[in-house]
Amino acid sequence: MAAKSGIIAILTGLTLVSCFTGVSSLSGDGLWLLFYSRLPRTAAALLAGASLAVAGVIMQMLSRNKFVEPSTAGTAQAAAFGLVVITLLAPGAALWAKMGAATVTALIGTAGFLALVRRLPPHDPMLVPLTGIVYGGIIGAATTFLAYERDLLQYLDIWINGEFSGVMLGRYEFLWIAGILAGVAYLYADRFTIVGLGEDAAKSLGLNHKQAMITGLSIVAVISAVTTVSIGMIPFVGLVVPNIVARIYGENLRQTLPIVAASGAGLVLACDILGRVIRYPFEIPVGTILGVIGAAAFLWILHGRARHG
Repeated sequence: MAAKSGIIAILTGLTLVSCFTGVSSLSGDGLWLLFYSRLPRTAAALLAGASLAVAGVIMQMLSRNKFVEPSTAGTAQAAAFGLVVITLLAPGAALWAKMGAATVTALIGTAGFLALVRRLPPHDPMLVPLTGIVYGGIIGAATTFLAYERDLLQYLDIWINGEFSGVMLGRYEFLWIAGILAGVAYLYADRFTIVGLGEDAAKSLGLNHKQAMITGLSIVAVISAVTTVSIGMIPFVGLVVPNIVARIYGENLRQTLPIVAASGAGLVLACDILGRVIRYPFEIPVGTILGVIGAAAFLWILHGRARHG
């Protein structure tokens, strides 16, 4: 209870700081900026962080490996591939159509990664993230080549590099879909925990393993597609946050999933604020900030020891 209260207090403080951090003043006529830009940007960071952290923990349960997340398993790269394809086939497609195409390719890409993982030897867990990095790199290379051939490299850079500077009222609302799916994941938390025990154990406990896998895949794919289309790729959130929470509070998703979501939201919002103040009045994309912080945290996770018994 104390931990949850502390996280809520930190999120409240970060939200207030985010709303009042920026180049333009909010005094006088500038007050409209608070409702048109600052509040939507803050909400987008919170929704993206919470949903990506939840997607990461689901991905780890489905693959039974603690060192994977959507951006290191080819999911985000597959979503970007679908975005490029739909842009080439239907340049004037609505945003919901682009998200639909990205969701389909993200679902296919994630299913392909899990099929590869099942063929790996179980005694070496580090093969899974290495396979995911190579797998995602291949998909990313195909996406880059396709964009290069059609003069879409600049658009691809914008889509891939996660940042919130372009978020305004009317341009972030699809992220609420990701937030809702993060809430849906809580309803299936016990099932995902059992899936993490393995297929044989899940079936022996009476769980429909295939249905749970499809549900988890769908949640991860939609969250990845929505965030990629709305704000771009944000790395390491789904990898670092679930691992740190699991080390402190254990791996019962029914208990830890709200903490994972809140911690992911706080991490992304804090990095967004940091990106705004490091080179004020210029901005550093949140994806760049998280790339540095996430890499350092990942190395700590690899060499650290769990505190939870």
